[in-house]
Formats: sequence, structure tokens, C-alpha cells
Amino acid sequence: MLTISDLDFAFGTRTLFEGASAQISKGWKVGLVGRNGTGKSTLLGLIREAYQTPAKDNAIRFNEGATLGWVAQEVAATDQAILDVVLEADQERHALMVQSETETDPDKIGEIHARLLDIDAWSAEARASEVLMGLGFTNDDLARPTKEFSGGWRMRAAIAGVLFSQPDVLLLDEPTNYLDLEGAAWLEGYLKAYPNTVILVSHDRELLNSVSTHTLALEQKQLILSNGGYDAYLELRAAKMAQLEAQKKKQDADRAHLQSFVDRFRAKASKARQAQSRIKMLERMQSVTVPIQERTVPFVFKAPEEQLAPPLLELRNAELGYGEGARILSDVNLRLDPEDRIAIVGTNGQGKTTLVKSIAQRLSLMGGERIAPGSIRIGYFSQDQMDELSPGDTVMDHVRQALPKDTPPAKVRAKSAQLGFSVEKVETKVEKLSGGEKVRLLMGLMAMTEPHILILDEPTSHLDIDSREALIYALNDYQGAVLLITHDVYLAEGTADELWLVKDGEAKPYAGDLNDYRQLVMSADRGGSKGPAKKSEPVVPAPKVDKAEARQRAAEARKAAAPLKKKADAAEKRLEQANRRIAALDDEMVLPGLSSERMQALMKERAEQVEKAELAEMEWLEASEAYEVATGEA
Repeated sequence: MLTISDLDFAFGTRTLFEGASAQISKGWKVGLVGRNGTGKSTLLGLIREAYQTPAKDNAIRFNEGATLGWVAQEVAATDQAILDVVLEADQERHALMVQSETETDPDKIGEIHARLLDIDAWSAEARASEVLMGLGFTNDDLARPTKEFSGGWRMRAAIAGVLFSQPDVLLLDEPTNYLDLEGAAWLEGYLKAYPNTVILVSHDRELLNSVSTHTLALEQKQLILSNGGYDAYLELRAAKMAQLEAQKKKQDADRAHLQSFVDRFRAKASKARQAQSRIKMLERMQSVTVPIQERTVPFVFKAPEEQLAPPLLELRNAELGYGEGARILSDVNLRLDPEDRIAIVGTNGQGKTTLVKSIAQRLSLMGGERIAPGSIRIGYFSQDQMDELSPGDTVMDHVRQALPKDTPPAKVRAKSAQLGFSVEKVETKVEKLSGGEKVRLLMGLMAMTEPHILILDEPTSHLDIDSREALIYALNDYQGAVLLITHDVYLAEGTADELWLVKDGEAKPYAGDLNDYRQLVMSADRGGSKGPAKKSEPVVPAPKVDKAEARQRAAEARKAAAPLKKKADAAEKRLEQANRRIAALDDEMVLPGLSSERMQALMKERAEQVEKAELAEMEWLEASEAYEVATGEA
């Protein structure tokens, strides 16, 4: 479906890809992973460019006739209804529908309607509505003009459009950044069932593990393709790293032994030939290089030395909102104790941010009580704060302002380094920082206040997977209370032990765990009622069946379908053989002392066996399904 061959690409003097290659087959769900700045979004851009204007060097190639879809930008703010915008994303259907209204030639009209039937055009509105409501829109929203929605919701509509159009190759770059936990759960299910190829850039580990059939990693300017999700890729990378380290250790010992012989006998005439021979062996020896693992700077949240007695904070009969006529939550009664770990769940727009802003006193109560000690300190983070950083000021300037006025410059630099900023970065103006660096700066400044309560509203949108892992460790080490709003299931499961549910104007503790809540969301109708339920049909007793005759018919059907059974069994046998060979190759690849040539041969054979296994599995599924249909076992 998509082939990348010897791709070279650089920004100025910075090389991102050097001879990178990968082949992606039809129907694969590929998680594209790598640290921030390695070139994931750049690769998606190169793929789009190659599709729109095929490159002269042919480094990126598509199967003939394949379609490509991606989210270019948010939907424009116009008077057009959201549903109509999504329907127009299927360009062929839209063009045919327009043409059908103006065409007068009866033959051409017939051709148009035949094609509309082929592409299932008449169910398009129902399918587009399903996608929109899965992403959080209500049934009433579908007819609203796009200009009535915020930028975030218009971006959701753009995602809905590309999902609805179902291209042969679908590119998604951090789609869950625009979704709540419920929308992310729906998207996960949709992508798993998506019939075509998907290339997904995401830092959501749970999503990558659930959806990906393959992982494409950007490492050392190369593309490394492996089977399975992100965790499977980590296991394979760890095994390869251990094997390389063992190889290097052995090679270093061999090199030292040869060099010792050369140093000892080079001057002796009787050993000169042997010494020269070993010098040549040293020269021919190709060094085993172990890639340097980049270190992720940890987050540190230090709790205050003075501990406060529980409860840290209470809301009693609280009314929350933005003034009369804009009440969001009513009769809120919640309590927060030291070391509580609470994730706040609920669909976007229900009032999760309103709740945490009220707790943090960034929003005044409309009624009721907020009870907390006067000495309590609350650390609050949200994506909105990124706009509060002062343009023109450096990282050091922001850290200096958070420290006492007489703090020496050396200590300011040291504190900046503790927050994860190198010597070069501390003098960088904040507008030049990446999204992840801005998040790290804001969290570091917040941590410097040594808060009793941490409130984090979607903290991970700009963090890579390793930084998210570091955040989990930091929150688990923190000795204060944590309130967390996040669409990242992996983060929520790794830190929270309680849930608060914000729904229908109320905020209450939720009795179940996160898995219970996700099941509740997936079984619910996110779009609200779609009309009155149909009356059930009267039960008609099943006719009596002649069992002997039924057995005879079944035997005849199995006999007629025997070739299909034989084909399925043969394919299954080939699949088992390929999988056994893959397991044997994996065992050999981690053995110490493997030569680089042997390693390359093993990896090449493994790729061949994987391809054989996938082909056999496809043939087995097709033959098995055909056999079940033929015999009535489906």
C-alpha cells in the first residue's frame, strides 16, 4: 500500500532521515512513534507531499489508485451545517450528488445513480452522523452552523470528515489531543474496526497498544518496523539493545586481546608476521555501535514540609458557573484529603474545568461554601496557561521571577537545569520553546510553590510517551493530593485510585473504576435519543425441524465445501510453521556473540516469515469464512 525507500531528508544542517526505508501493507494499523523532534510529523508531511506531487526520486510510493486522507486544519467557521461539512469530505459522493442535480442526459443520470449505489451513498448521512456523535457531537448539533462551534470542536469535525471519507491510507497526527476520554475511547474502537490502512502518530500508549498491528519507530534517522503495539516494540528494542551490548562487550574483549598480542610481539622478528596479521584483523573489525539512549529529565513535585490535617478542601452545596444564566454545576458536595488521587471524568462541556477552577479559586462560587485552611497552597496547570508565559522573556527570566529577588544567577541556572533545561535552553525565549518544553516549564514553576494539592487539566497533550511515563512516576512519588483531568487512559490508570463524575449538572464520586466507566461510555448512546424505539415484533414459534434431514443436508454441505476446508487447513498449517520459525529467529537474535552479518540475515528472514504468516492468516480467514457460509456454520 505504501513503500518508503532510501528516504533522505534534512532541515538545513539537521538530518532527520538518512536512507530510511519501510513497507506498509494494506489493512495495517501502524503506530508511528519516536521522541519529540525526531520527525514524526515531518514524515507525515512528506507522505502527503509525495501523494499530491510524486517526488522525482520516488522515495515514497503508493499503490496505484490508492486514496490518502488526513486532517489538514480545523473546519472553517461558516454558516454551513456541521453534518454537511462532513458529508462533503467524501469528494466522489459530493461531486456525484451535485452532478445528479444538473445532469439532463438519461444515460448519464443512470450511470451516476449506479455509482452512487455502488459507494453506498444513500446511507452516508447516517454514517456521518454516527461518526460525529461518536466524537462527542449531539443530535441537535448536526444542523448547527460551524461558526457556532469553538476551534477545538471544529477540529473534531475535521477529524470526523476524514474518518467518514474512509481513504485507503488514513494519516492521523495526535487525534486524541482534541478529544475527551469518551471520544478517545470511541475513536479507539473505530480505528480497530477500520477496514483500510492507518498511520497513527500518538503519545497515548493505551491507544497505540490497542489499535496498532505494527509499530514504525523513528530511531537514529532510520525507520524500524515491528509487529504489534508499543509495548511489543519496547520489548523487541530492549532485546536488541541487550544483544548489541553483549556483542560490543565480546568485541571489546576480542579487540583488547588482539591489541595485546600486537603490542607484545610487534617488535619481535619471529612474531612480526602474526602481529601484522592481527593488525589487519583489527582494521577489518567493524565496530558494534550501541545507540545512546536519550535520558528523559524527571518531573519532581515536592510537597510542603508543613502537613495539613484532613480534609484539605471541601465544597458544600456549591453552585458553580460564570454568573447568572451560566450556572454549570449545582449542589456540589465533594471532599479532598491528603494523598487523594482523583481523576475527573465526563464528556467535554459538562463542567470538569469549571469544577477544578472553582477548587483552585480561579473562579468564584455562585453559591455554597468552599472550606480550606488559609495556609493551603494549590498548584494549578492547564493548557490555557501556556498563553500566560511572557513573550520575550527567557526560561531563566521566568524561573528568576519565581525565586526570591536576591537569588544569585548561578542558583537560578541550577534551578532551571533541575526543571529540565540545558545550558543552551535557559536563554531561549519562551515563544521559541516547543509545546512539551512549555509544559515542562509551567509544571516546574508550579512545583516550586510546594503545593498541598496538584490540579492538572490535560497535562499530556504536548508530552511524548517517555515524558508521560516520567509524569506518572512523579505523581506517584508526590506526597500531596492530585486532581487530574485527562484523555490519556494510561496516565489516569497509572495514578488515580478514585473517580469523580461530572455529568448533567452534577459532580459526584463514581463508584466504579476507570474500566467500568469506559464500558459505560462505550455502551451508551453518546448522541442522545435518535427517536422512539420500535415496537418489538410478536414472537412466532419456530417450525419443527426434521433432525435427520437437517443432519443429511449438513453432511452434503460439508462434502461440497471440502476443498474450502482443505484450503483453510493448509493455510493454518503454513501460519503455524511461519510463527514457529519467527519464534526461533527471535530466540537466536538475542544470543550473545552474533555477528552483524548473521544478525542482518536473521532480520531479513524474520521479515520474510512475517510476510508469509500474514499471507497465510489472510488465506486461512477467507477460506474459513467461506467454509462456514457454505456449511451454514456462520
